[in-house]
Amino acid sequence: MDTATRQLIEYARYHRDPRNIATHFVGIPLIAFGIAVMLARVPLGGADALLPGAHWLVWALTGVWYLRQGRWSLTVPTLAVLGAMVALADPLAEADMPSWLAWGLGSFVVGWVFQAVGHVWEGRKPAFFDDLRGLLVGPMFLVAEVQMAVGLQRDVRAAVIAGAGPMRVVNRPTAAE
Repeated sequence: MDTATRQLIEYARYHRDPRNIATHFVGIPLIAFGIAVMLARVPLGGADALLPGAHWLVWALTGVWYLRQGRWSLTVPTLAVLGAMVALADPLAEADMPSWLAWGLGSFVVGWVFQAVGHVWEGRKPAFFDDLRGLLVGPMFLVAEVQMAVGLQRDVRAAVIAGAGPMRVVNRPTAAE
């Protein structure tokens, strides 16, 4: 079994409630975008350097980590999605200080609020509390969830269910209740 699949199984053990996963589809992108915005204002090599900002360096370093996990059908799309967020952060580096802080910190904080609500529903702490790699596995988990929803990554889906269990069934109130 490739490392990416093992990482997803471990992460999925903390994410079996569909409401929690739904909050992650909002929270994780907001957190990643907020970090990119904050780092976009940090120049590399001085203010006049032609090098990209620290947000691109962090993206490249995380890219190395993703690619080392194997299963490029998951890691490359994850890296592409994160790269798009980093690119969207670029113009905000030039914004005035209040706008930059509002976008960066605002996205980051709102994202964590969504995560916290999801984990209250889950009844379990976030995965990164036990393993910091969970912070990197989260975006890949979302890409895997989308791919599995459209019928791709069937072997990953089977491995996740075998290793982490099925999704929890959430009882929804009926019209009579």
